[in-house]
Amino acid sequence: MITAIVRFKLPADVDATKAAELFRATAPKYQGLPGLIRKYYIYDSESHIGGGCYLWESREAAERFYNDDWREMITQRYSNPELSYFDTTVVVENT
Repeated sequence: MITAIVRFKLPADVDATKAAELFRATAPKYQGLPGLIRKYYIYDSESHIGGGCYLWESREAAERFYNDDWREMITQRYSNPELSYFDTTVVVENT
């Protein structure tokens, strides 16, 4: 498994409520996405950084998703995204 962390700068007027509204509107497109196990939307009110933490079945699945069209969409909607990949060696579920 692979964890991908995506971060991007949000406009200064986007607070937690507005960020949740923006993110909630995009959630349906991730439901049933091939290779995606889970996604968490993230937001930092001090730095106005938003993004996502994604758990993927494989790096290949993640790279198929994070293509040039995706990067352009995020850049136009918010700002140029930063993308980092991590091998996910252990997952603890407390649900």
